[in-house]
Amino acid sequence: MFKVNENYLKLPGSYLFSTIGKKVNAYAQENLDKKIIRLGIGDVTQPLAPVVIEALHKAVDEMGHAETFHGYAPDLGYEFLRSAIVEHDYQARGCKIALDEVFISDGAKSDSGNIGDIFALENKIAVCDPVYPVYVDTNAMAGRTGEYLEETQKWSNVIYMPCTAETNFAPELPSEEPDLIYLCFPNNPTGSTITKKELQKWVDYALKVGAVIIYDAAYEAYITEEEVPHSIYECEGAAACAIEIRSFSKNAGFTGTRLGFTVIPKELKCKGVSLNSLWARRQGTKFNGAPYIVQRAGEAVYSEEGRKQTKEQIAYYMRNAKVICEGLVSAGYTVSGGVNAPYIWLKTPKGMSSWEFFDYLLEQANVVGTPGAGFGPSGEGYFRLTAFGSYENTLEAMERIKRL
Repeated sequence: MFKVNENYLKLPGSYLFSTIGKKVNAYAQENLDKKIIRLGIGDVTQPLAPVVIEALHKAVDEMGHAETFHGYAPDLGYEFLRSAIVEHDYQARGCKIALDEVFISDGAKSDSGNIGDIFALENKIAVCDPVYPVYVDTNAMAGRTGEYLEETQKWSNVIYMPCTAETNFAPELPSEEPDLIYLCFPNNPTGSTITKKELQKWVDYALKVGAVIIYDAAYEAYITEEEVPHSIYECEGAAACAIEIRSFSKNAGFTGTRLGFTVIPKELKCKGVSLNSLWARRQGTKFNGAPYIVQRAGEAVYSEEGRKQTKEQIAYYMRNAKVICEGLVSAGYTVSGGVNAPYIWLKTPKGMSSWEFFDYLLEQANVVGTPGAGFGPSGEGYFRLTAFGSYENTLEAMERIKRL
């Protein structure tokens, strides 16, 4: 008789955003006359940049002719895209990353979940708390997190690094030594950042204890402050201890187009074994590559016009972030984030729990956000709003909240 992967049975409930979607859809069905404004999931609303659309059309036309048709993509991704990434994301910032250290994928979410394939199950992970659920859930699915403890809402074999108001919503070095450290800056969900000097401490720590940092830089394009690094490879020694994951979803609006990449320097080794070669083996076996037309669209993002147009889109969302921050503050809320990230992290009012505030905001203002508790126990008492809505809806949402 076949058996299932029982690690899945340990997962508490459904995926956070699936739960939110079900609750919102149920409310919408019962209240057809209500206009619901969604500022919960981090999905973009602006259309793809014109230069990206142009590249897509051109690539589609190429697929219609035998002379320019493309089948399976190379395992690492097309060189034209990897070259653009290396030049603009790394060389421009003084980071020495080679072409064969960049692996094109269909997005940061899948890479974040799949990266655990190349690590042994006995590795112990450390995560920020609150945290993007994918890091913890995928390690739980693999059997790396122990048992889920309902009373603490924590996994028994995970090191949690609380990110609270006292720590400016940034993690402190763990007291227990981990093997894998998940960091995300600018942070999802809190919108917090750390300086290059502070990030260097994490690199030094990882090198000292023999840990690997899995660095999620999906929101680096939203950084506005000079002292905040865009890549972990800006730090000395990071190539020997860090894997960086990036996405085109938030910097270029590819949430429905799907494109991302992971960087694994060849210098990163475990007892002489190259993690770069392990990931290459994994991807070559389990992944057939992002579509040619999408990789051409990604290349267009790095063109002069592409950088200009995507920068305008980012400015659009950051204007929303400013509207949300100022609106919440004027309404008496305590807020953080929204400066180097499209996320605003607010303290729930009147002692409400995160889910109580979710229901309150949905029912009284018809505005959807994300309960902080869904990101981990330290997220209880907090709430996340995103700046990815339309400007008009963002303004209306703030007016509704002010009237509560």
